[in-house]
Amino acid sequence: MKQFTIPNIYRSSLISAIKQRRKLDDKFKKDFSPTLLDFGNLKIYLARHFGFCYGVENAIEIAFKTIEENPDKRIFLLSEMIHNPQVNADLQALGVQFLQDTYGKQLISFDTITKDDVVLIPAFGTTLGIEAMLNEKGIPTEKYNTTCPFVEKVWNRSEQIAQKGYSIVIHGKPKHEETRATFSHVSKNTPSVVVNDMKETIQLAKYITGEKDATEFYIEFKGRFSEGFDITKDLQHFGVVNQTTQLATDTQAISDYLKQTVLQHYQLTDATIGEHFADTRDTLCYATNDNQTAVAGLLETDADLALVIGGYNSSNTSHLVELCEQKLSTYFIDSAERMINKNEINHCNWATKEELFSTGFLPEKETVKVLITSGASCPDAMVEKVIGKLAGFYNADYLLEDMIKGLSD
Repeated sequence: MKQFTIPNIYRSSLISAIKQRRKLDDKFKKDFSPTLLDFGNLKIYLARHFGFCYGVENAIEIAFKTIEENPDKRIFLLSEMIHNPQVNADLQALGVQFLQDTYGKQLISFDTITKDDVVLIPAFGTTLGIEAMLNEKGIPTEKYNTTCPFVEKVWNRSEQIAQKGYSIVIHGKPKHEETRATFSHVSKNTPSVVVNDMKETIQLAKYITGEKDATEFYIEFKGRFSEGFDITKDLQHFGVVNQTTQLATDTQAISDYLKQTVLQHYQLTDATIGEHFADTRDTLCYATNDNQTAVAGLLETDADLALVIGGYNSSNTSHLVELCEQKLSTYFIDSAERMINKNEINHCNWATKEELFSTGFLPEKETVKVLITSGASCPDAMVEKVIGKLAGFYNADYLLEDMIKGLSD
């Protein structure tokens, strides 16, 4: 896989050594057991896969290269480059301005930008409408486009099945930048509708079977379907794609549920299902799959708590928290500074985004076991800082250098 040039402030000698060792020992990525970092009274179990993915490193490389190559130009980002506060703050410190927030609210009017400005498209992609507007202003979008290749893969696969007469159901958070971009690209080619979760999917299935009156669809899914969408016919032939940062298991469950609905409604067999339902399993992002599968392996370890590190508005990170919470006490933090001391921690509720304060997060016992993972937009350096601060609580941070040396030998 391509190696990207990104600022060293995001790298970690400890994490790089761990990942390189695991890669050499497990070339085919079949071992999802965690890596043990032994600090004596503190045992840290690090997930097999975590941190920056291909798409994130690609976006960061393009962004910082653009800044370096355009010292005399105004540089804008359509919205956050990725959902990580450190990276976005670093870009802003270098003069980059955000045109919109993560929900599409305008922060700086598009009327103020000109052909002499640089506008970066974030890793989530953007809508065809915004892309056309930038091109009309004479601003080249291809050169400064950091859209993740795996997001583009969803768009391309959708176009392929659209050409075969299928509509598209998109599993995604309706307000998320990536879902908005995917909806724009997909709906250009075929009728499309967005579902947020299984609850909405069950209701959508009732329109396929005729259990619910068609007129109710346009109220229930207002703002979620493409122009001219006809619920009485546009879901007779369709496929399911997703926002790449969703839980892969959730997308698969939604796809399986709709497939079963179609099988029963049209009295089909597995051999004839393709007449009404397209196979789109190949659109799931490798990094999302790897990180979520690694968490499943991580959770097989008996531990006292889990720490998940990443931006609070990061969808993929929130899903890692969701998985961990199903088994043990989990704290969602965006930096090492959130751990105030051995007893106190500031953290975030992944579902409500409410910031919380808890005491006694590290149990009073002879040996404490902590599971750690991070989201796809979280720098490895941040993970090392969390590990170092935890080790410091047990007066064992001096062991870090020995660990790095031992892993590198």
